[in-house]
Amino acid sequence: MSPSPIWHPFTQHGLEPPMKRIVSTQGAYLVDEDGTRLFDAISSWWVITHGHRHPAIMAAIRAATEAFDQVIFAEFSHEPAETLARGLIDIAPAGLEHVFYSDSGSTAVEVALKMALGYFHNRGEKRDRIVVMEHGYHGDTIGTMSTGERGVFNAAYEPLLFGVDRLAFPEQGSAQATLDIFEHFCRSGRVAALLIEPLVLGAGGMKMYGADVLVGLKQIAERHGCLFIADEVMTGWGRTGSLFACEQAGISPDILCTSKGLTGGSLPLAATLCSGDIFDAHFSTDRRKTFFHSSSYTANPIACAAAVANLQVWRDEPVAQRIGQLEQTLGDHLRRFAEDRRFTNIRQAGTIAALDLVAPSGGYLAEAGPRMRGLFRERGLVIRPLGNAVYLMPPYCSTSDDLARAFDAIDEVASIVTEAIDIPATGIV
Repeated sequence: MSPSPIWHPFTQHGLEPPMKRIVSTQGAYLVDEDGTRLFDAISSWWVITHGHRHPAIMAAIRAATEAFDQVIFAEFSHEPAETLARGLIDIAPAGLEHVFYSDSGSTAVEVALKMALGYFHNRGEKRDRIVVMEHGYHGDTIGTMSTGERGVFNAAYEPLLFGVDRLAFPEQGSAQATLDIFEHFCRSGRVAALLIEPLVLGAGGMKMYGADVLVGLKQIAERHGCLFIADEVMTGWGRTGSLFACEQAGISPDILCTSKGLTGGSLPLAATLCSGDIFDAHFSTDRRKTFFHSSSYTANPIACAAAVANLQVWRDEPVAQRIGQLEQTLGDHLRRFAEDRRFTNIRQAGTIAALDLVAPSGGYLAEAGPRMRGLFRERGLVIRPLGNAVYLMPPYCSTSDDLARAFDAIDEVASIVTEAIDIPATGIV
């Protein structure tokens, strides 16, 4: 068979072996062409919540295909989109009143940025600065790359990117410095919005910070009249323990971005929720104040039907109980590494567990990452370390045995890798 013509995401084909084909999925598992069952310990890049092919969601998809394919959403609406929008507003933090659909986390954030700038433009206010947090990641479109951390991800595209103001990540004991920097930026009167991943910075290395920081940032934003955008693409749908991470701080953003778990991970769909004030700033008899954004597949009816079914799963099934049990089990397993000198920065936020392998070099390109990933695959596990940061973000249907096997593999793989790179497993490092 000739080599595949496919160009895979975040893949250096000069280093990677040919990709195995997945032939089926079920629950917390993938099955490859050789019949190997792989525990999907990262929920297929953080999208699968209840488990692969949840029966209620798949049934809703099949039913929707009997009536719909794609419908132009600039000209019409449809029942799945209407039902979903009302359902999202019901469960979202208070004050979010309107829903704009798109098709990925990147586009949900791109929409949010344009909403924020359009809001002030239509009000005749010159506010054009976006504030973000260092180490953040918001997507791979030009706008979202501009707001993310600069480095290997986007160095080649630097000429296309616009400037933003960056807050220092609030390391333990330094939260006030982060708040002070934000206050300084806001005093310019130019800040349109703060864009932030609440509680956990995902692709930046599963970096975690406290809800008190969110509270302080929201208070400063309100005091200076700038908008607060919560990028809940990864942190939403129970990943941090609550439905949305903002709930743990008791705050309501002006704009909230959601995707990934919106359909339970079954189909691509995204939504950007906003306050009534933001919608009203675009509501006019002047066509120049229109919100000029769309994609061809906006509010795909089949994807919306999957998301409606996902909302019903949250209502009908003990999802919160499953999340609580998963959170407890992950915490129990993490404790085995508390005094392990091979690891540092052991941390957890809800159903996200992470720990950093002590290695000569860290960061996304750390050589330990690909080595560990290959060893995990040999053991029937899909775990993709972010450089030397090893993390689990499993589906909520994962069993105690699944998790025990994953943590045993982390222990074993760490020993293999630390020995290979001459890092002592005990003693002062």
